[in-house]
Amino acid sequence: MNIRNIIESILFAFADPISPKDIKNILNDDITISDIRKEIEFLMKEYKKNNRGIQIIRLDDKYQMCTNKEYESYIKKILQPKKKKTLTQAALETLAIIAYKQPITKVEIEDIRGVKSDKAINTLIENNLIKEAGRLDKIGKPILYKTTDEFLKVFGLQSLKDLPELESFKEEEKEAY
Repeated sequence: MNIRNIIESILFAFADPISPKDIKNILNDDITISDIRKEIEFLMKEYKKNNRGIQIIRLDDKYQMCTNKEYESYIKKILQPKKKKTLTQAALETLAIIAYKQPITKVEIEDIRGVKSDKAINTLIENNLIKEAGRLDKIGKPILYKTTDEFLKVFGLQSLKDLPELESFKEEEKEAY
């Protein structure tokens, strides 16, 4: 039984990002989470070294198999083209607030923006860029929002730690005046 091949098969068959812990639950107790990460990292290097048509990407502590970006134009020819909605300025502002302040309620978002954000939040949910992250233990039990793995993928981030520091924006803002 080749553990690497089993892990590769799991990544291929499971379309969504999956954590090493979830893979361990599928396998037996003879392998550690650390060993699973090592096997995935080996596969990632092999695909990259050989410039394969598929690759494994890391999203926080999860991994996902997907096509190599280099061959995107060929994949687009075979798949039905999807119309991608562009995000409005309001949706982008709302997404930035959620990304940096998560988990956060709609009221907190609106306090920062100074305007209603219902439509922007709904657009972000429809585009799978944010999701509900529970409810705040306050009167009315407001919904908490956070970003999704799709957000990381769309913006080319491995984790939220890859977001630019807010201080860098403040310095640019000062220089603009």
